[in-house]
Amino acid sequence: MSSEPPPGSGQQPPDDDPFRKQPPPAEGSGSPYSTPPPYSGGDPYGGGPADPLAGMPPLAPSGRRTLARIIDMIMVGVVVWLITLGVGVSEYNVDSDDMQYGKSLAQSALAAVLYIAYDTVMISRSGQTLGKKWLGMRVANLENGSTPSTQTTLIRSAVLWIPFAFCCACIWTAISGGWSYFDKPYKQGLHDKAAKTVVVNTT
Repeated sequence: MSSEPPPGSGQQPPDDDPFRKQPPPAEGSGSPYSTPPPYSGGDPYGGGPADPLAGMPPLAPSGRRTLARIIDMIMVGVVVWLITLGVGVSEYNVDSDDMQYGKSLAQSALAAVLYIAYDTVMISRSGQTLGKKWLGMRVANLENGSTPSTQTTLIRSAVLWIPFAFCCACIWTAISGGWSYFDKPYKQGLHDKAAKTVVVNTT
């Protein structure tokens, strides 16, 4: 099996990544990766017979993923609210008949930066945000099961949070994340598809 990360995923996952798919062990080994992954490289979306999920834990249920996302949104949202409250920026600040769109834009930009930074830092370190950690899930590269690189996670986070912050809010979150309820066979949201990642169980 090729151990190279998907094109455009940035740095190689470290060899000591505990989640990375390992080479087939000696016969009789009790490793959780004892089933040799048949995937031999190439585009995981190519429709070939090989299964890139072989050797990885089961895919996380979409409902649990949604709950983890809500937890993360609430925690980061509180931080955004506190910061904007402290600097006098509010989503709707009406002066006579003039809506202060500049302040609304500033809050949106701050929200986008904080959400993207939160997801990127947490997931590139361990594959988990706090919500995912508490609910027993992690994000993994579809190709090899490793923790996504910073570049891969940044792509994933940007696709999820930029539309959320600037135009579509909960509608985009529902579309992007809700895609996993219907996607087969990998249960990917649109942000997962952009980064070629999946969400799997850790318990």
